[in-house]
Amino acid sequence: MRALRWLGLVVVVAGALWLGGFVLFVASSMTPAAAPGTRTDVIVVVTGGRLRLETGLALLAAGDAKKLFISGVNPHIDRRELLRAMGPDAEREACCIALGHAADNTYGNARETARWMHEQGFASLRLVTSWYHMRRALLEFDRAMPRLRIVANPVFAHHVAPEHVWGWHGAAVLVIGEYHKYLAALVRPLFDGIMAESDEAPPPAVRATALDGGPEGAPR
Repeated sequence: MRALRWLGLVVVVAGALWLGGFVLFVASSMTPAAAPGTRTDVIVVVTGGRLRLETGLALLAAGDAKKLFISGVNPHIDRRELLRAMGPDAEREACCIALGHAADNTYGNARETARWMHEQGFASLRLVTSWYHMRRALLEFDRAMPRLRIVANPVFAHHVAPEHVWGWHGAAVLVIGEYHKYLAALVRPLFDGIMAESDEAPPPAVRATALDGGPEGAPR
């Protein structure tokens, strides 16, 4: 019975920590967008959610940055096809839009963007992604580019707007899944360090070979 009580206490505490962390995650994810006119060298859009591309293009057209970099574009999508689908504004701004095809997740987005930023010599970026994805994206981008200035620009699509998260027809499952991904990304460096240590095999023991009939291990 004592073991069951301890188990129940552990479950209750873990549940309270999870719930408290989730509420904090949602609240902190609803970061207000950067003030209009806030300029950076680049606008970076992470693909995968509604209104992200439209938001990034609108910011570029407003003159909030010199370039628009879209990370995580499907390699099978042609550049002209994508720009045409984004509308006449994208075609007019084609010279200032760059595409990245190497990333297929947030970790990859951050590293793909870091390489491109380094090649271009830029020092600041405005990160455009869905509000529920912003915390994890900022975590990965800050790790990949610790010396760069990163301005958050969350996108609030109607079907995953914060006021709909708790409704039956809202996006609770999507946001909870993103919360779990954020937690996994948060602790990943710890496991990476453990795996790196385990991969460091000890040097092989040196065994002296008997020479000239002497005893094995005797000095020559």
